[in-house]
Amino acid sequence: MRDESAGDRAYMPVDSLKGLLQRGRGLGALWAPDDSATAAELVYEAVRQDWRWDSVDDRHLYLARLIQGLGLALDPVVSLLAGDEDECEQATRILELLAVSGSAEAREALRAYIREGEHWVDVMESVAGSWPVEWWDDLADVARARLSGEESLLWRSDPWVRWGTGRRTSAHPRPKGVRTVEMGPSRRRLLSVLADPDTADGAKAEALHTLAGRPPEPDLIPLVPGLGTVDGAWPLPWLVRAVERLGSLAVPEARAWAADERGWLSWTGIRILAEHGEAQDLPALMRELAAHEEARQWCGPDRLAAGLARFGPAAAEAAPALRRFWLCTPHSYERPAYLKALAAIDPAGLDRAYTESLWDCESNARLLGIASAPDVPLVRQRLTRLRDDPMEEPEVRAAAGERLAAGGR
Repeated sequence: MRDESAGDRAYMPVDSLKGLLQRGRGLGALWAPDDSATAAELVYEAVRQDWRWDSVDDRHLYLARLIQGLGLALDPVVSLLAGDEDECEQATRILELLAVSGSAEAREALRAYIREGEHWVDVMESVAGSWPVEWWDDLADVARARLSGEESLLWRSDPWVRWGTGRRTSAHPRPKGVRTVEMGPSRRRLLSVLADPDTADGAKAEALHTLAGRPPEPDLIPLVPGLGTVDGAWPLPWLVRAVERLGSLAVPEARAWAADERGWLSWTGIRILAEHGEAQDLPALMRELAAHEEARQWCGPDRLAAGLARFGPAAAEAAPALRRFWLCTPHSYERPAYLKALAAIDPAGLDRAYTESLWDCESNARLLGIASAPDVPLVRQRLTRLRDDPMEEPEVRAAAGERLAAGGR
């Protein structure tokens, strides 16, 4: 695959250290110590620019470990606290992890920022959610003095609950732009609203919101192609959720939707086929995977991968594309899905991928590595590190400990 772009940023090739670090690949963390001077510059760049393709991608623990492992100075990270809200959040997440791992410098930098920084409320809430209470409880007087009364504080979260300074907010806010239909509309009434071409999109969205919270409604199926936005670019809000509730009931119509020229309807059909389709739907799913690869559409192939995995070796034709996605995607959140699919479809030669995954930025990838990496000294060393690392996710630490206690595989 060629280099990819996100805005004005280019993802470098996957056989380069920069490209690996940008993607959060485990191989980048393994290579970094071999060229520590270059790696230091690239790690700082990743901290400053935030190479995540999507907000669900994880990089903070990955970067914190690189900073710690390479012995890098924290000044470039601390300086980001004075930046905009996004830069401050990036630095906070990294520094709070390093503090948990024993860095007094990281801990004091965040405490100092809470005393004087602009985005101190967000930082206060973040550290209260990840640090022992004794690390932040003494900042109560500082916080009370800094509160202006205009802040939106989480009434059920620390530190505000502990300090008695929180204010009640809605525990279940309604979706923006959608008014909840009052309890009581019959299925007939809801379907008539959706079938009426003169009904406003807002009213249809209300009806779909209600249907999405009810048992599957088969009579929705024939109405689906007419439930896009006026410009034809998107499904109406809550349509996909309501259709997903139909499950296998929607498969026959989904085959026609998947071939539709409208992208939103085609993708709605493909999602149903991926989760509930039969062997006859394999060609459509593999064509869609190839189309995503050709268009460099990084969001969504994980659903296709999970769907293809259901068919096991019968989907072997998709294995090369899945391997390329695993190697190249900048959307690290989806990477574990490709490895799971390969394990189900064509598992030969995955030992290196499982081993590399022990250093991956995504916790689900690390869990896959813990479960399946070969029992060799490098893997056992890494399992010990994962088990004992206070920065690591609890479920990863537990899984590594269980594997070690079992004596390997």
